[in-house]
Amino acid sequence: MKNKSVAILYNTRSTHNVGSIFRTADAVGISHIYLIGYTPAPIDRFGRERKDIAKVSLGAEVSIPWSHHETIDAVFSELKEKEYQLVAIEQSPQSVDYKDVKVGELIAFIVGEEVEGLPEKILEMVDVVAEIPMAGTKESLNVSVAFGIAVFRILGL
Repeated sequence: MKNKSVAILYNTRSTHNVGSIFRTADAVGISHIYLIGYTPAPIDRFGRERKDIAKVSLGAEVSIPWSHHETIDAVFSELKEKEYQLVAIEQSPQSVDYKDVKVGELIAFIVGEEVEGLPEKILEMVDVVAEIPMAGTKESLNVSVAFGIAVFRILGL
């Protein structure tokens, strides 16, 4: 089941997180993954398969189309032109509870770097910042876990 949703990984450093997000994206029917900046791709610069990503994604890196871009600006412009709703999954003063996010048919989910998250300049460019409330002593979730929780809920799966 492919839908019209896409995922954007902005400077997500860990190959394990990238592989996990590919696998989750496959489970929810994401149609394309944009890898931005230093986010590792399933194929390295020499054209070789990244076994560390493939091990975690279990083939989703082959079944989901993906592209790598140095910067996010052109990707955002392209998606906004196609009327995608840009949904950042992040903690922020302007965030809303992810359970309250209402979306249309075209959605771009954006996650960021593991420690620093998404920079303010990107949060200012999105349509909504969805935050998962934290009830425990830790301040945040692993990026791939947060992606899974938010995407399944927001897509109503």
